[in-house]
Amino acid sequence: MGHAGMAAAAVRYLRSAGAPTVAGPVEALPRPDLRAVGEDERAPVDPARFRRVLGHFATGVTVVTAPATGADGPAGFACQSFASLSLDPPLVCFMVGRTSATWPRIARAGVFCVNVLGAHQGDLCRGFAVSGADKFAGVAHDPAPVSGSPRLAGAAAWVDCTIHAVHTGGDHLIVVGRVDALGAGGDGEDSAVRPLLFHKGRFLD
Repeated sequence: MGHAGMAAAAVRYLRSAGAPTVAGPVEALPRPDLRAVGEDERAPVDPARFRRVLGHFATGVTVVTAPATGADGPAGFACQSFASLSLDPPLVCFMVGRTSATWPRIARAGVFCVNVLGAHQGDLCRGFAVSGADKFAGVAHDPAPVSGSPRLAGAAAWVDCTIHAVHTGGDHLIVVGRVDALGAGGDGEDSAVRPLLFHKGRFLD
């Protein structure tokens, strides 16, 4: 099941269980102290080969966004490493590099929205994969209902979250979000939008 399917399935589960799609506030777990990766943690695997072999695993593609905070505008970055984590409570997670310039802005906001991209949004994804540019220039979006994070027009699904916990994972951070609201296809749980898929370094047709 792709990420768009997982998001839609989560919507159906929450509604069938009689649970509201908007969850109450949750107290975030303490964030861990960040540290460098120790030499004894480095596996004897060539990084290029690691990427090449793991590239055989096809993934969906998302853009994780956060609302403007202080003098900063809205934040966002393209992210393949997103997954559903728990139904009760409803949790999702994404992974972000420790060197990411966007992550500190998302962390300051304390909330985020995962936009599951459609097959027609490859160029949009490329725009959010670069740094230093105004990623939202010319991009249609509206505020997600709870966090106010940018919800991108045309996405296959969206998941509006509060940061619940952050864990270390080598050179990445594992960010867990408590789902506050979600939807598919912009206005319903059954999206006709085909998901954007990434495999072996390129988008699948």
